[in-house]
Amino acid sequence: MDKPILYHIPVCPFSQRLEILLALKGMTDSVRFSVVDITKPRDPALLAKTRGTTALPVLELPDGRILKESLVILNYFDEVLGEPVARADPYERAVERMLIQKEGAFTMAGYIMVMNQDPDQTGPMRDKLLGLYADLDDFLRWQNPDGTFLFDRVGLAEAVFTPMFKRFWFLDYYEDFDLPDTADYARVKRWRDACIAHEATQQVSKEEIVKLYYDYALGAGNGALPTGRSVSSFAFTPDWRDRPWPPRDKYGPAASDADLGLVPA
Repeated sequence: MDKPILYHIPVCPFSQRLEILLALKGMTDSVRFSVVDITKPRDPALLAKTRGTTALPVLELPDGRILKESLVILNYFDEVLGEPVARADPYERAVERMLIQKEGAFTMAGYIMVMNQDPDQTGPMRDKLLGLYADLDDFLRWQNPDGTFLFDRVGLAEAVFTPMFKRFWFLDYYEDFDLPDTADYARVKRWRDACIAHEATQQVSKEEIVKLYYDYALGAGNGALPTGRSVSSFAFTPDWRDRPWPPRDKYGPAASDADLGLVPA
């Protein structure tokens, strides 16, 4: 094995942050990607490598050593492959890490919202996510009020947050969520939109996210099947490009496998 192997789910945001970093470095070909189908039980050989854990991505080095956790792998890639993307100045690097620390709560709020099945909870969940966006806005105005990114270019913080900005397309679609067009969110909106548009972050599309994450909108995550269904929306076939768009009303009648183009009508 002459290259590290990254075991990953193609549409996974935690995998995409690594793809973004490699794209920024111009070193995508330095890693071999091995796709894992989350709709099926994990391969025992892979479980042996990960010591029984199923979370992805997982990196296998050429000598067989294993690294887990996307942020760990992100920092490892940045240190060993090409020129670092992380800030060179120690203070700026610490600021970058401060912003990255905010990603966990932000991601959790968005995923909880899309998976919510109680319409009465939509308002409080929307307010929670807007509060987290406002916190990001405040941080960006503190560090770089007139800029676009955290600093002068796309860096590690952008690699970490951009996959979540793109996954939250499922909130645009299934929850009719977007940031208010007010001064309170102008800075974070500028950051979000520039991250989404950057050439190094184009690994996924809105159509792909909306179609593959339909089961999340029904409360079934990580390849689990919603009641009455036999094929996951994360299935590799039929290809997502050949499927119809799912219904936007997640609280209405659920689409069948045939409605979603997962089996012949």
